[in-house]
Amino acid sequence: MAQFCALVPGVEVSGAAVLSVVRGMAVFEDMALGILATHGIVAPKEAEWYPQQAWLDAFRDISERIGGSTVKAIGRSIPSTAFWPPDVDSIEKALFSIDVAYHMNHRGGEIGHYSFVQTAPQSGTMVCGNPYPCQFDLGLIEATAKKFAPRGVAPLVRHDDTQECRNNGGESCTYHITW
Repeated sequence: MAQFCALVPGVEVSGAAVLSVVRGMAVFEDMALGILATHGIVAPKEAEWYPQQAWLDAFRDISERIGGSTVKAIGRSIPSTAFWPPDVDSIEKALFSIDVAYHMNHRGGEIGHYSFVQTAPQSGTMVCGNPYPCQFDLGLIEATAKKFAPRGVAPLVRHDDTQECRNNGGESCTYHITW
């Protein structure tokens, strides 16, 4: 599974998810809108649906033009604007729910997954098998854990360099989370 390549043609992504790109690039909002427009996503609206491949192409441009830290910032912006089910009140529940939210914001075919397994009372592993950039997923997981961490707890998310990585043509990336 290559980064920036939809798993199947015809998959769409919600406008709310697309707008996360703009929010994650607040300082570069005009640039974000320009990059999206270059790929056919003009003036995105939350209630609309857009081709996933166009969105992934925009991600690739952002990554190449601005760098991985901006892609990570985009991932970090999502938990602050996403709707969370009312029963999500802990890091564990939030990390399990990323896959549900991911599927709610995509339609039209196979999109991959976010698979969280709790490995101890205050740790877990997330395997991200999807076409999104590694840095995006890292930012998403970090911000999700931080948002739902108990007061005074600083979650730590670490990319597992001993496992395959999409940056190197792998099928997935693995992250270890402790809190």
